[in-house]
Amino acid sequence: MSRICPLSGKKPQYGHNVSHSNRKTKRRFLPNLQSHKIWLPEQNRYLRVRISTYGIKLIDKLGFEKARLKLKNLSQK
Repeated sequence: MSRICPLSGKKPQYGHNVSHSNRKTKRRFLPNLQSHKIWLPEQNRYLRVRISTYGIKLIDKLGFEKARLKLKNLSQK
């Protein structure tokens, strides 16, 4: 399973671990993905998704359809 949020599109970022002696080794910063059930009233069912905490907060605030449309419009700009 990929570590990409289907709603917000967040994915791993890359950087360095930096030691006290300033040596750098590669590392990945993983998105905070959680398994979550979302209620879809128009379909009268739950949808299980693996979504970032940012996406969960957005769904709680706007609702699933509005959050999906808002993020879709932001990605097109």
